[in-house]
Amino acid sequence: MEWKIEYYNEKLENEILDLPEGLLARYLRLTDLMFEFGPNLGLPHTKSMGNSLFELRVKSKEGIARVFFCIKVGRKIFMLHSFIKKSQKTPQKEIKIAKKRMSEVMNNDTL
Repeated sequence: MEWKIEYYNEKLENEILDLPEGLLARYLRLTDLMFEFGPNLGLPHTKSMGNSLFELRVKSKEGIARVFFCIKVGRKIFMLHSFIKKSQKTPQKEIKIAKKRMSEVMNNDTL
């Protein structure tokens, strides 16, 4: 049974689709793997951020992007937040946004 990928909102989906060409190609390849094998691709592709929050680690010659996601019952992967990394450490501001969105997604039974 295949997995489904859903987005927190349309704006996030458009942000991801507007990534530079190399990053977008890598993102699409990784999500293809997630459709087939699920969200646990392991390092260096995915990493647990704790408390059911994960990051998709996208890297190409244009730079590094991160897409935070969570998993819901029914083989659903919810993309929550994305950003292009500018420093070695993931900014707390970005993690905070993802955690807030994850809370909303997990507490909404209609999703």
